[in-house]
Amino acid sequence: MLAPERRTRLDVAVAAIIAIVAAVAVVVLWIHSDARGTTSITANTPATEAVPALSPPETLREIWRAPSSATAAPIVSGGAVTTADGGTVVGRDRLTGAELWRYQRDMPLCGAIGAWNTVVAVYRDQRGCGQVTQLDGSTGARKAQRSSDADDAVRLSHDGTYVVSRGSERMEVWRSDLVRTLEFGRVDAPINPDKQPRTGCGLLSAAAGGTRISVLMHCPGEAGDRLSVLEAAPKDNQEPKEIGSDVITSSPGARLIAASGDRTAVYLPPEPNSDARIAVYDGTATEVATYPVAGPVSADATAARNGGVFTWWTGTELIALSTSELTPDWTAATGALGPGAIMGGSLLVPMPDGISVLDPTNGVEQSRIPVTRNDDVAPIATSVLGDVVLEQRGDEIVALR
Repeated sequence: MLAPERRTRLDVAVAAIIAIVAAVAVVVLWIHSDARGTTSITANTPATEAVPALSPPETLREIWRAPSSATAAPIVSGGAVTTADGGTVVGRDRLTGAELWRYQRDMPLCGAIGAWNTVVAVYRDQRGCGQVTQLDGSTGARKAQRSSDADDAVRLSHDGTYVVSRGSERMEVWRSDLVRTLEFGRVDAPINPDKQPRTGCGLLSAAAGGTRISVLMHCPGEAGDRLSVLEAAPKDNQEPKEIGSDVITSSPGARLIAASGDRTAVYLPPEPNSDARIAVYDGTATEVATYPVAGPVSADATAARNGGVFTWWTGTELIALSTSELTPDWTAATGALGPGAIMGGSLLVPMPDGISVLDPTNGVEQSRIPVTRNDDVAPIATSVLGDVVLEQRGDEIVALR
């Protein structure tokens, strides 16, 4: 029978050193991990889906408000209203504003948007706005996550299929599991530097329209702005496929309004030989139609898809564009403060004295709902959840019922 192995003092010392080193390594990993600076409190029970309103209300009053500086429009997802401010994303009860769930990180939010019945929150780290977390809208439970290089500020948009994250030099497109389908523009330390069709361009705006992404940019050596139409999901996400691209102005100042299918609508400012107009381009970035625009257009002009039209808020009124050909259907709501939202089959448009209720097929006002406003700054973005109207007024979400 073999005698039991005896440990020497040296063996014990070595084992102790190994244990200490392992413990230190675990602590260091934890200190530098995302988990250390993250708080996730999910809902005890999922939020209840709201029943859609059958008609617009006759009266509205404020029922709650909450800070939400990281959203461009109220987020409604999974029966809850989501606000995003500082480094915190909060799911709230639509009727009371009470907190249902919370997700918080020790880094600033670049933005948050509702997509695929979830909330997509984008945070900034040392690589830019590339720390992305997807949250279940009803419970706040974490779903997909991703991390990548990005610009220090991004603008998020969603067309129902893809989320576009656009910075001034770099753009990414994500599908519903946050897998990147396209990167465009600046690429840090590219393995194959010749894959990007445009380099050094400033990205002005971008919009997804089904299987295509329209990008408006200004490139070195070009006097005017360039429109490029890209495949949303090329075979290699690091190698964009341009379907068409062309310089569409003789000087800077164009603004992308909307994209749908193989059509892109762009606002072209007045030039020496032409008046201000909406130009519509096909999938090869070839102009197919133009429509005059009367009156000034605000630098904050914005559009929203509302039923069968895109409503483009110019700063003073609404111009409705068909979602198929992007042709103007009607112009209305002089004095509007934003593009509005659909409720009970009608278009609710924020106005200085309340909310105008329009027929979305022709822009005719059906009624007006009084709402008290305190010098609210336009644009006001509107969303609807059940019988609650939500307005993004500056850095706050205001709920009306």
